[in-house]
Amino acid sequence: MPGQLVVLPRPGATSPETPRIITAPPESAFIAAFGRLLPQASFLKTKNGNIAFYELPPSSITPGQTTSPITRVLFVHGIQTCAIGLQPLASTLSARFPGAKCVLVDLWGHGLTDTPVVAHDATLAHDLLECVMVHIGWEDAHFVGFSLGASLTASFAAARPERVASLTLVAPAGFVRQEQFDEMQKSYLRGGEGVEEQAQAWILDFLEGGDLVVPPDWKERVARGEVVAEAVRQWQMNHHEGHVASVVALFRDAGVLDNDEEFAKAAKTGIKSLCILGQLDDIVSEQDLHSIGMQNTVLVPQAGHAVVRERVPEVAGLIEDFWKKLE
Repeated sequence: MPGQLVVLPRPGATSPETPRIITAPPESAFIAAFGRLLPQASFLKTKNGNIAFYELPPSSITPGQTTSPITRVLFVHGIQTCAIGLQPLASTLSARFPGAKCVLVDLWGHGLTDTPVVAHDATLAHDLLECVMVHIGWEDAHFVGFSLGASLTASFAAARPERVASLTLVAPAGFVRQEQFDEMQKSYLRGGEGVEEQAQAWILDFLEGGDLVVPPDWKERVARGEVVAEAVRQWQMNHHEGHVASVVALFRDAGVLDNDEEFAKAAKTGIKSLCILGQLDDIVSEQDLHSIGMQNTVLVPQAGHAVVRERVPEVAGLIEDFWKKLE
C-alpha cells in the first residue's frame, strides 16, 4: 500500500473551497495490467479532481430492428472494484440494445478517478454522476447500480428523480446494520485519532470477507478477456494513493450502512425499478427491499453478492426483460 496513512474528513467537517487532490494513476498503467476491455477513458475536470468515464457508443441498427426507448444507460460500480467490474454486463447489454449509449464511471478514489480530500458522503458521489451527465448532455438515463453503486443510485433517484428514467439495482448495499457490530468495530466506524490504522484494516477485511487473495493465474485470465476483481482491487491499493482512503470513507458515509430511508424515498418516486439479488447474498435480502417498498425483485439461484460478474447472462436477461416492458 503506497505512502502514509491517508484519512479523509467526515461529513460536517469544514472543507476548503478547492480541496487537495490525490491524483489517480495514469491510464497507461491500468491498460498495462488489464488490457483494453474498457474503451479509452474520457476525463472530466472538476473542482474535486478528474473523473474518468467510459463510453460504449450505440452501434448501427440494421434494417428491420425495432428501435428501443433505452438510449442512455449509466452504470455505477460498487465499492473497491472500479468500472471494469461492470464491463462484462455493460458490453452484453450494449450488444442487446444497439441503439443505446452505455457509460461507465469510476467513482471517487477508484480506477482512474482522483481522490479529493473531502468527506465522501452520498452527495459527493451524486455530484460526480451529475457532472458526467451534464458533460455528455443527458437529461436523464436508465441507471444500473451494483452494491454501493446501487445504494448511491437509489439515493440519487430520491434526490434527483427527474434524472432517472429507470432503476436497476443489483445486489444493493445499504442494508448492513451498524447494530450488528461490537463496540470496538463501532469505534472503527466512528473513526478518530488512534484508531484509523486498525479501522482501515478492519473495513478492508470486512469488505473482502477476509484477506485479499489474488488468483495466481490472474494474468492468464486477463489475457483471455476476463475481469479478475481481486487483481483489480490489489492494483488500486498498490497504484492509487487515495484509493484505500476513499474506500474507508465511502464505507462509513456514502450508504453502505443503514440506508433504508433513501431506498424508501426512491421507491416513493414511482420510478420503475428492478432489484436483482443473488440467492446466497448475505448483505441484502428480498425482505429488506420489500420492507421499504421495492417489490419488483428477482433472485438468481445459487449466486452470491458477486452475481453481477459471476452470472452475467442471467443478470443481462433479467434487465433486458425489464427494459423491454418499459413504455
